Amino acid sequence: MNEHSFIIFIYNCLFMSDKKKRILQATEKLLAEHGFHGISMQMVAKEAGVAAGTIYRYFEDKEDLLHQLHDHILAYVANKISQNVSDDMPLQHRFRTMWLNIWNMATQEDAPLINRGQFENLPRRESHEQKLLEKKMFAKVNTLFEEGKASGLFKNLDNEILSALSLEPSACLARKHINGVYQVSDEALEAAIQASWDAIIQH
Repeated sequence: MNEHSFIIFIYNCLFMSDKKKRILQATEKLLAEHGFHGISMQMVAKEAGVAAGTIYRYFEDKEDLLHQLHDHILAYVANKISQNVSDDMPLQHRFRTMWLNIWNMATQEDAPLINRGQFENLPRRESHEQKLLEKKMFAKVNTLFEEGKASGLFKNLDNEILSALSLEPSACLARKHINGVYQVSDEALEAAIQASWDAIIQH
């Protein structure tokens, strides 16, 4: 994916029609409640408040709808994680901001599939272009890890592993918190952030 294609993708995510956005939101809600095999295009249309035929103006079929939903959620998450983050901030400050951005997104319950741990099961396109798209969306996260490794501060692991060890625990802990499994105090939250940071730095 070249820079021009990426800009078009982001533009479409930010300025998509109200109907398309409602369809995607309805699909996410229904998937969280019924799973992939429990929904139909008719159910989505009813939930979104549009005619069944309207869906096919934006999506070729159910598979295309799920693929676009995957990218839509990913773009949303990437935007949330990157809020108030700049590449000139100290690494630990950047990391803490990203960690709390994930925590706040999850605890506000505005991403049902992520909050219920279902996003990983959402169909995605397995292609070189898809990987490049995701890399560009999460450029600030990748920059954080690359700078940390280059400076010798972070362990020399793939960025996917560093993310799994340090940032993803934020969403996991948030799910336990909002589901009442474990109530996270302010003190425990700070300890979790520090432990996540300690997991990826050299000792």
